[in-house]
Parts: sequence; structure tokens; C-alpha cells
Amino acid sequence: MTMTPDQLADSILDGREITEAEALALLATPDAELLDLVSAGSRLRRRHFGMTIKLNYLVNLKSGMCPESCTYCSQSLGSKAEILKYSWLSTEEAMDQASMGIGGGASRVCLVASGRGPSRRDVGRVGEIVERLKGENPEVEVCACLGILKDGQAEALKEAGADAYNHNINTAESFHDNIVKTHSYEDRTNTVELAKSAGLSPCSGLIVGLGESDEQIIEALFALRGLDSESIPINFLVPFDGTPLEGRWNLTPTQCMKIVATARFVCPDREIRLAGGREIHLKSLQPMALHLANSIFLGDYLTAEGQAAADDLAMIRDNGFTILGQDESAVRSEDTDTPTAEDADHSDPVIRRRGAGTTQVANV
Repeated sequence: MTMTPDQLADSILDGREITEAEALALLATPDAELLDLVSAGSRLRRRHFGMTIKLNYLVNLKSGMCPESCTYCSQSLGSKAEILKYSWLSTEEAMDQASMGIGGGASRVCLVASGRGPSRRDVGRVGEIVERLKGENPEVEVCACLGILKDGQAEALKEAGADAYNHNINTAESFHDNIVKTHSYEDRTNTVELAKSAGLSPCSGLIVGLGESDEQIIEALFALRGLDSESIPINFLVPFDGTPLEGRWNLTPTQCMKIVATARFVCPDREIRLAGGREIHLKSLQPMALHLANSIFLGDYLTAEGQAAADDLAMIRDNGFTILGQDESAVRSEDTDTPTAEDADHSDPVIRRRGAGTTQVANV
């Protein structure tokens, strides 16, 4: 007899791991039973993370001009999306951006640069930023995301003080070649293994809405569990005009909720992060998703604007959650005059034109 989500949660709380067949059944939960699924998944979330939310902040150190052919990416080779394009931020510029995120309540700063992978000089450049960040904010986690690593580069980042390295597998191995041809699935998993061997916390997640099947979503989630990814960002495709996947809207808010819930069942004790596209796909279900995920990005993403930071902080507070590592009274949440994605129709992504690489104030 098939177990209900509640019964399945009981068995996982008792130490059993979910099977792929059970996970696939969760993903097929009827919309009318969504609340039962969320309720069961939230028990797993509370067991390991209580009612805390971890805030992460992205600093896009280098935007656009990437030689890789990832069809989903607005920065990739051949993309005609009218995004911000700029070369490396200086250390001071990166510090200014990171400081605004930390001031907004972020306990992890993610330093990201477009490209296939870093050169030796790039690793040294990022290492300087990491050293400054950790020196001035020792309590803040620093995660680097620089692409495919070569031998010795993870160790250099670790020595500089980095805590984690992000490299998403993005999708199932069986679907990988449908979205990129310039590197392999193994290139991605090898980078995760290099980060782990250097003592960096592995951060790897996926993008949904690319055209993958439910079976392939489950395949990717189990692969992430097998890689021991400690932090799992779930990105929802942002189909920018000018990319090969423009106009591809394959997701509904309830389907997104089921994906997040299933990720919690597959990886009950891992950080599940709502990442790019959450606003335009989860829509008004974002607060409900916090009962499954325990981590979000604050502010803007790499090339798209995010929800107003003040609205994120209010959403967290209004739904009874607390921000990890922060006194609620110390978190800055006042409104600013900076234009936000709230000013636009959330059915379409808004290209980021503020923060890193510009003279405009960041969304924090």
C-alpha cells in the first residue's frame, strides 16, 4: 500500500531514506492534496532547521561574455539577452556590494563570475576578495562560484578563507546534453568532488523548467544527494528573450511547490534554497514554500532583478520565521526609493540594472 506524505515523513524521521519511486509519486501529488504534502514536508524541515531562514547574497563579479553554450543562460555564448555586461569588479567594488548584502541580513555571500572556469590569476583575484571579506566579517560564510575547477584551485580558495564552492549540476545526467554541448555532466560533478576534497562545503543544485521530465527531476535530486551537496539551490527557469529557451513557461506555482517539497523529502537534512526565478514562478506561494525551503537569496540575481529586499524580510517575519544568525531588531528593512521588480509585471523577468557593475544602489 502506498504511504501518504505524512506516513512517508514519519519513516524518514525514523531514519529511512525515500526511494525514487516514492519521490516520483510525491511529484505527482494532485493539486487538491498539495497542503497535505507541504504539511508533511514542513515536519522534516522543522526537525533539522526549526523556523530559521538563511539569507544569501549574490555578488556578480563578472557578467556576460561566457564562452559556454548553456541554452538557459542569458550570459552564454550566442545569447542576445540585453543584460548587463562588464569585466571583473575591483576588490573595493566587490566589498561594497558584499557589505550591502551583509547589512541587509545575509549570512552567506556568494561570489560569482561568468565563464567556463577560472584562470590562476582569477583565483588569486577572488582570493583577495575572500580574504578581505572574511577578515572584516569572520562570521559570514563566503561561497565562490567560478565555473569548472582545475587541480589546486579549490585548495587555493580554501586557503584564502572560502567556506563553500557552488557548481550546479543543473539537470539530470540523462538530460544534460539537451541544454549544453561545450562541457559534460562529468565536468560538473568532478568540480563538486574537487571542492569537497579541498574541504570546501559543496553547494550544488538544479534548474527546473528546462523541458526535463518528472523522472529526470528525481534523477537530479538523487544525484545531488549522492554528491553530498550540503546546500541545494533550486532555480526556476527564467526564459529571457534572446536565449534559446525564450518563451518557455513550463512551470506552474503548484508544480514548483511539489518540486521543492520532493527535494525536502529526498534531502531532509540539507539546506534547500529558493533561488533564481522564485518570484515569477512561485508567485503568491512563496511564503508557503518557506515551510519547505530554509534558505533564499536576498536582493537580485546574476542578471535578473529579484523581489524587493524589504518585501522578502517582511515575508519572513510575517510568516513566523526568523533570520539565521541575526537579531531581528538589527536587520535593516526600511524602504528605499530604488526601483524594484515590484514595479514590473512579474510574468516577465526584469533585467538587473543596479548593484554590481553599475552606479545604481543595490537591492538590499
